This record gives sequence, C-alpha cells and structure tokens, in this order.
Amino acid sequence: MFFEGLLIGFATFLIIGICHPIVIKTEYYCGTWPWCIYLVIGLSGIVGALFIESTLWSSLSAITGFSFLWGILELFEQQKRVERGWFPMNPKRKHHYKSKQ
Repeated sequence: MFFEGLLIGFATFLIIGICHPIVIKTEYYCGTWPWCIYLVIGLSGIVGALFIESTLWSSLSAITGFSFLWGILELFEQQKRVERGWFPMNPKRKHHYKSKQ
C-alpha cells in the first residue's frame, strides 16, 4: 500500500486548519498590513515546490504557499467580519474603521 496520498491529504487538512487561526490572530494583533508577509511566504512556498524532488515535500510546500496566498484574501475578509461585529476588535490597536459596538 502507498500512504503518501493519504499523508498529503491529512497534511493539507492540518495546514488549512492551522492557517485559519493564524489569519484571525494576525488581524486581531496587527490588522491587514502583514498581507505582504503572507505574499512572500506564499510565493516562496510555491517557488520552493518547483525545486523539491520529493513529491511529498514538494506538495506540502505548494499547499502551504497557496494557503498563505488564500490567507491574504481571508485577512481582508476577517477585517470585514470584525467591522460587522462577528469577531472581537483588539482595543489596544488603532483601527482605521469605525466599530459598530
């Protein structure tokens, strides 16, 4: 039996699951400015996948890269969710939008 596909699937599930709270915490503590960091991580993962011979590690690198690129969109969506009051706003951080609280 070959378990590499199952391992890649499970790792994908974990990577996406880990990225979700990272986006929430990033918006809470920093706002949306770290999108450029997400871009660098995302592109690095994708480009890195092109140079990794192992299917497993290349896949994980690409999955991580694409997850961080998707995280850019989610970062701005998270800001909208905070504006709507669906998630808490960090009272210690300056906000560039008005709270509905």
